[in-house]
Amino acid sequence: MLYWFFKLVLIGPVLRLLFRPWVEGAENVPAHGPAILASNHLSFSDSIFLPLMCPRRITFPAKSDYFTQPGLIGRLKAAFFRGTGQIPIDRSGGAASQVAMDAGLAVLRRGELFGIYPEGTRSPDGRLYRGKTGIARLALKAGVPVVPVAMIDTDKAQPTGQKIPRIMRVGMRFGEPMDFSQYAGQAGDREVLRRVTDEIMAALARLSGQEYVDEYAATVKARLAAQAKEQLAAKAEHLVAAAKAEGAQAQARAQATAENLVNTAKAEGAQAQARAEELIAAAREEVQRRRAARAEDADRAPGARGAAGASTPDSADSGDAPPPATPPAG
Repeated sequence: MLYWFFKLVLIGPVLRLLFRPWVEGAENVPAHGPAILASNHLSFSDSIFLPLMCPRRITFPAKSDYFTQPGLIGRLKAAFFRGTGQIPIDRSGGAASQVAMDAGLAVLRRGELFGIYPEGTRSPDGRLYRGKTGIARLALKAGVPVVPVAMIDTDKAQPTGQKIPRIMRVGMRFGEPMDFSQYAGQAGDREVLRRVTDEIMAALARLSGQEYVDEYAATVKARLAAQAKEQLAAKAEHLVAAAKAEGAQAQARAQATAENLVNTAKAEGAQAQARAEELIAAAREEVQRRRAARAEDADRAPGARGAAGASTPDSADSGDAPPPATPPAG
């Protein structure tokens, strides 16, 4: 019920109006009965536009992380994914692969459509990568046809990492159903599984026009991540080396500045000392000059006193002598 509410009322009309998605070969989708829709995977929005434009309900496996986030936002996300026909699957490998297989078989046994991305993850660069054989195993176990679907330009509308899609036309092409009933009972044969998977990927390459790469997308992503990590480490090392070099240069500049300051201080000190010595010498000369002047003054002072004493006889000769004393009466 929620699926059709999202598709026909809440989300579908808005997406049709904004993105005007085009469809080719919709008649290749069986009107009734189970089938697997095998799609290339360019963008997160593939799981939105494909159910929107397919005339029947499609169920997709999705990472269980999408359904277990806490809080109100997490619950709204879980409701959105369930409303767009996605079921939580632990895709960590091992026993989880069997859980995904069982979930797909349950959907197909109900006579419904089950959607799969054979590449296992979104393409890292827009090319089509080697398919995983889980789709072949599921098709042979369920005994259902596989309808190849090529998503067109969804990676341009919403590249990896971009949360809000860019408004532009996107499209999809449905290929003719592929019948693998000749391999019935051979779901355990690895060569058969690889042959079936490669046929599906070849059909997707023809429909999408993508360049095919005979390598798993997950392997390429891991290699790109490792290269990015190495580049980041190299960049970090370069930044550290540059910082060390700048630090050494700054230390050298600081040392040179300190040496210049010391030399300047020494030169100014020497100049001050020379000036002080000049002042001391001048002071000594002044002291000696003053001493010499006082000595000269002292030498001149007695001669002046002698000249004053020599003037007494001159005064007697001039008749200024006192009168004789009167003799006492007899």
